[in-house]
Amino acid sequence: MIITSDFEMGYLIVVSALLGVILVGALLGALHLNRWHPKLVGAVIGALLGFALIEAVPLIT
Repeated sequence: MIITSDFEMGYLIVVSALLGVILVGALLGALHLNRWHPKLVGAVIGALLGFALIEAVPLIT
């Protein structure tokens, strides 16, 4: 994956944050772990994973 502009990096982080909201937020909501807001926690986890993937993929290939 070749990222040539800042827009692409921002887009990938936003997409991974949205996937985190959907997947992790739904999982935390289903498990009734409502100490923190599940969708907010999902967004943070998704954004961090997206950023980690963006940084790690160029090292692998």
